[in-house]
Amino acid sequence: MRAVSRTAGAVAAAVAVAVGVLVATDRVHVGSDRASEPVAPAASGSPPARERLGAVLDSAPRRLEVTTDPPGAQVRVIGEDGSVRTGRTPYRGVLPGGRLRVTLMRPGYNRLSESLVLDRDRRVHRWLDPAGLLHHKTGVVGTGPAPKQIAFTPDGREIWVSLLGGHGLEVFEAATLRRRAGVRLGAHGAVEVVFSRDGRTAYASQMETASVFEIDRRTHRVRRQLPTGGVWSKVMALSADERTMYVANWVSSDVSEIDLRSGRVRRLLPTVGTPRGLYPTPDGRQLYVAGYARGELAVLDLRTGRSRTLLTTGGAMRHLVADPARGRLYADDMGTDEVFVVDTRTTSVHKLADTNSTPNTIDLSPDGRVLYVSNRGRNGSNYYLPGPEWGSVLAIDTDTGRILDAIVGGNQPTGLDVSPDGRTLAYSDFLDDRMTLYSIPPYATLAAGNGGRARTHLADLPKRK
Repeated sequence: MRAVSRTAGAVAAAVAVAVGVLVATDRVHVGSDRASEPVAPAASGSPPARERLGAVLDSAPRRLEVTTDPPGAQVRVIGEDGSVRTGRTPYRGVLPGGRLRVTLMRPGYNRLSESLVLDRDRRVHRWLDPAGLLHHKTGVVGTGPAPKQIAFTPDGREIWVSLLGGHGLEVFEAATLRRRAGVRLGAHGAVEVVFSRDGRTAYASQMETASVFEIDRRTHRVRRQLPTGGVWSKVMALSADERTMYVANWVSSDVSEIDLRSGRVRRLLPTVGTPRGLYPTPDGRQLYVAGYARGELAVLDLRTGRSRTLLTTGGAMRHLVADPARGRLYADDMGTDEVFVVDTRTTSVHKLADTNSTPNTIDLSPDGRVLYVSNRGRNGSNYYLPGPEWGSVLAIDTDTGRILDAIVGGNQPTGLDVSPDGRTLAYSDFLDDRMTLYSIPPYATLAAGNGGRARTHLADLPKRK
């Protein structure tokens, strides 16, 4: 799939967010973008570079293999002794060991440059981003069937993927994308996954059994299964004190309020038609609910159970994500292709931005300045068939509503999450059974990037026959 591009200045600014050295195994590829100043040959009379670095790097010949997606990139390798070698990917050569500077170039793509230590035979795979993309593709991994949602653990070390078409969840190492474990939830898959604040407990929802599974994050064992009392349970949200779980029930059009100490449903709260996104306020007094059936955004008074509708678009309100520090709540509408923002202090609502076709999941950068939106793309004849265009991921400025960058995804980008440190974006292509990672540049780079590929990516969305 195509991705978005980065300017030369953005490459240097975004370099620190790399995932690491490439690992290529079967369906896994993880790349890095560690840009740094080229290593100059040691001056006469000065200690060798490897001594200055405090590392023992012998100069014995080593094999270096460089592959790129797409292939055919020009390779330029500067050795520690100042020697220069060139070629094209797939590139294979035998070079003196030590610190190298590798630069990859291809017309229509961003230039990618990084330092590399050749202390052993190395195989390196890198993704080249379309010219202008500010984010950088760093990894792809195949998943189980229909990856619905993805979530970083609070410590950022793992990514959990819920498999709507599988039997539960998969767990991946965030740094390498190696699959660590699977969590089986009986005969059915999982819709969503959320974590306790300390990261020790995961909760996964399951539609078919209308229940929530409480899972030990370390052992991956299910501790208990909590019935919701509703029908077709999907989105979950923990209260600020983590004593209560709220669950949106898609078919019964109510929200379960579960006491996590006892595991019992305290009450079912009637609400908007086909509830999905949820947000309980930090003070425990209100619960915001997104209504998919009529494009409603409502707020429930948790003391009285009364509901008040703040907005009706006639579309399909889907997901909610909050910025408590700034008193904001963001909501996307899958039917009208829009994103809205609520001032939670006044409950006033206004439109933030237009999106691409059929927006799905949304998430915020940790500083609240960028809202990421996965867009499924125009549907095929039904939800489970690829449509006529690729999906996308947009980065939107939360103050101005301006699109800062745009990534072209695969068939139905759906799950989406930003790592806790704000350096990595992960999303799933629902119909392609895969997860993709991008490094996130600093906000200053995005703000000064002239929109990245906000305009140019549109020409890449229609599928070419």
